[in-house]
Amino acid sequence: MQSFEQNSTIFNLLSEGVSEGIIVVNTKQIIVASNTSTEQMFGYKKDELIGKPLDLLIPKRYHKHHDQHVEGFIGKKQKRQMGHGRELYGINKSGVEFPVEAGLNPFELNGKTYVMALIIDITDRKAIEKDLKTKSAALQSASNGIVIADALQKENPIIFTNESFQTLTGYTQQEILGEKCLFLKVHEEDIAIRNLLEDTIKKGESTQGIIRNYKKDGTLFYNDLYVTPIKDSNGIITNIIAIQNDVTERVKSQQEKEHWAKIFDESQNEIYLFDKETLQFINANQGAQANIGYTLSELKEITPVDIKPDYNEVDFRKIIAPLLKKEKEKLKFETIHERKNGTQYPVEVHLQLSRFGDKDIFLAIILDITDRKNYTLKLEKTVQERTKQLTEALAVEKELNELKTRFLSLVSHEFKTPLSSILTSITLLAKYTLTEQQDKRDKHVNTIKNKVRYLDTILTDFLSVERLDSGKVNYKVEEFPLSKLVDEVVYNSNMLLKTGQHIVYPRNIDDIFINFDEKTLELALSNLVHNAIKYSPEDSNIEIVVENNTQETTISVVDKGIGIPDEEQKHIFNRYFRAENALLTQGTGIGLNIAKQHLENIGAELNFSSKHNIGSTFKITIPKVLKH
Repeated sequence: MQSFEQNSTIFNLLSEGVSEGIIVVNTKQIIVASNTSTEQMFGYKKDELIGKPLDLLIPKRYHKHHDQHVEGFIGKKQKRQMGHGRELYGINKSGVEFPVEAGLNPFELNGKTYVMALIIDITDRKAIEKDLKTKSAALQSASNGIVIADALQKENPIIFTNESFQTLTGYTQQEILGEKCLFLKVHEEDIAIRNLLEDTIKKGESTQGIIRNYKKDGTLFYNDLYVTPIKDSNGIITNIIAIQNDVTERVKSQQEKEHWAKIFDESQNEIYLFDKETLQFINANQGAQANIGYTLSELKEITPVDIKPDYNEVDFRKIIAPLLKKEKEKLKFETIHERKNGTQYPVEVHLQLSRFGDKDIFLAIILDITDRKNYTLKLEKTVQERTKQLTEALAVEKELNELKTRFLSLVSHEFKTPLSSILTSITLLAKYTLTEQQDKRDKHVNTIKNKVRYLDTILTDFLSVERLDSGKVNYKVEEFPLSKLVDEVVYNSNMLLKTGQHIVYPRNIDDIFINFDEKTLELALSNLVHNAIKYSPEDSNIEIVVENNTQETTISVVDKGIGIPDEEQKHIFNRYFRAENALLTQGTGIGLNIAKQHLENIGAELNFSSKHNIGSTFKITIPKVLKH
């Protein structure tokens, strides 16, 4: 000990510069030197440990084995860690034990052997380790899946995962460690959400969201993901913690609730919930509110009795008694409901007990049976309407039959007469063989030509009727000079003129151009001029009058003929109709009908005015801008 004291100055200089505790003992385990850190660690004053046995700093339960360890250590003269593989404890002056870590180093000085021990109080470290073990155990035992990623490395690799995460995803720990923090496959519709989560993490912010992930086996699950970055004292993100929870059942349950809520709210039937005891309304769907006229807040202030004018509360409670007594599971009855505005309507009520939260309530589904109640009336009305339709149909059929009969009679007459004339003329032609009889032959040839032309006109009219009825008429609207068309009509009509008849040509029409279907206008104007010739006497004029302005062009055919009786004028455009005063004159009764339909199909009009035995004026009006 004296030998070591002689060199204590050097020891003091060296030992006081370190924070660890330093103790030097001789072979008899007597403390020969210690530094200030040791004295503070064990609670002794300066130099108070010098000359004291080392056992003073070691808990008594370790004394027996400690001597044997020291002797064996000194014999080997090798430096080593003390208590390797075991926990070491020191004891301070107050008798309080604390964990330590010690390194031993034997050395010789002036021929004597000493051991220097470097001692570290690891109380704080043990506390931290214990805390870490506790937290690690807590993380491992947590029901939520937890992963911890290293934010200081590229791609933020996972450095910790608990068993719950492995169970949740189906991946093993080896498959998870080293992967990116958010490595699970994401449903394609949620990729944007995952990207948003990653951006939020990069900003150093905590984030949460439900995202659809896939497990290792491909199973889709709803992942309630909470991610938070961990920062050190300098604000640098060192780790990322991701807590994950399978909320598939919760989400599906919520979706199912929303689905049923949507069905409830969107049902066209009225659905009400009302209290079992007080009868006050608890809820009502949109269909109920729309039909009854009350808002939900207004309904919650009243009871079903308030909308049933045929019942008071006593009567209504008698109705629902079988449900309360469990005698029936459901009730169905008809009654009247009264809307907020006072109108009433018949309903069919379907009523049963149900659960709402933690209490029994009544569920009522109401069907508006107004249509059902009106069914008989509607049926009778329908029968009446059908009867009327059948009667009208029979009348139309009768009229059609009459028209058919008339048509056949007309065709028979109109074809028979000219054919007879043609046959007669041909017979007579055979007799006129002499040269001087040429004028007689010409007369009969002209007769044949006129009759053939007449038959051709009738056939053209019949074909036109068929096209109109079948909708197969194609019109070609284009611009053409009016004078050209009038010239054609007048030229062809001159061959039909009676003795002394004359067509008065319209004036100042050379510069007038018409935007219309030329063939249709020619057909209509020819029909009007031919009728004027047919129903006018000899030695009379048929006048064509044209008026033109910026809005329309009118073409009128004026005659001094037999006119149309007032009572028959309303039928004049009907197909096959012929006025009483025209029955003895050849005609089919379809020319005006065809002309009017064709003109109106393109956007023009055909009107007339007439006085019996005075004459008629038929006017075609063609607008500058056709609406066809």
